[in-house]
Amino acid sequence: MKIQKITRMGMFVAVAFVLSYIESLLPISLGIPGIKIGLSNIVVVLCLYEASLKQTFGIAIVRIVLSGLTFGNLSMMLYSLAGGTFSFLVMAALKYTKKFSVYGISIAGGVCHNIGQIAVAVLILQQKGILLYYLPFLLVAGCIAGACIGFVAALLVKRLHGVISDI
Repeated sequence: MKIQKITRMGMFVAVAFVLSYIESLLPISLGIPGIKIGLSNIVVVLCLYEASLKQTFGIAIVRIVLSGLTFGNLSMMLYSLAGGTFSFLVMAALKYTKKFSVYGISIAGGVCHNIGQIAVAVLILQQKGILLYYLPFLLVAGCIAGACIGFVAALLVKRLHGVISDI
């Protein structure tokens, strides 16, 4: 049983890492630093429904560290850890209430990821003006990305529910 859990977690980390790699190859630039779709968050949202909260958090953190070491730098990793942690906490809390759909949870996750990143930027750069300038753009981007990720994750939850637990 423990080997199955470890194998499943490894599989989720691998898929999230591959999605991070694919996203690093996409030439998406909207003129505002930090805006990404967050393809690997499909795995995190899916894991909220298919794994324990502890496993889901572990998968999210391992993916962020691996991606940061491979495709980014220490600064990027710090922002991603802050955003990913805040996003995870909010998504887990919303899922716990059982009042939100996969879409709603994913959109909240996208928005909160950006809020966590801005909070770290304000602390590091010590400029509150950055909050007023970037936050509206990042909130809109977080809603759009969260909706896209939620759409895919909802399809996977419907398709895989009950199948993954048999692996």
